Amino acid sequence: MDLNLDQMSRDDLKALQRDVEKALATLDDRRRAEARMAAEQAAKEFGFSLEEILAAQKKSGKKNPPKYCNPEDPRQTWSGRGRQPQWIKDALAAGKPLDEFAI
Repeated sequence: MDLNLDQMSRDDLKALQRDVEKALATLDDRRRAEARMAAEQAAKEFGFSLEEILAAQKKSGKKNPPKYCNPEDPRQTWSGRGRQPQWIKDALAAGKPLDEFAI
C-alpha cells in the first residue's frame, strides 16, 4: 500500500490518523488477549489457574509495617527500609538516636 501523504487533504490525513489509531488499539487488544491465553496455558502446565497466581502475587505484595514514627507528626512513619524520610535525616543529623523514634 503506497500512500502519497503530500497529496492528501487535511481531512483525509485526519481520517487516516483515526483509522491508524483504531487499528493500533485493536492490535493491542488482540496481543493482550494472546498474552493472557499464553499466561493461562503456562500456569495450567504447573497446575495453577492464572487467577490463583495473580491472587498469590497480590498477597505477597504487602507493605512493610512502620517501625519508626515522627513524634512531632505521628502520621509520618517509616518502615526502616528504603530511603530515609527527611524528618529521620534531620533528627540523625541533630545527633538523636534512631531508637528514639521506634514504635
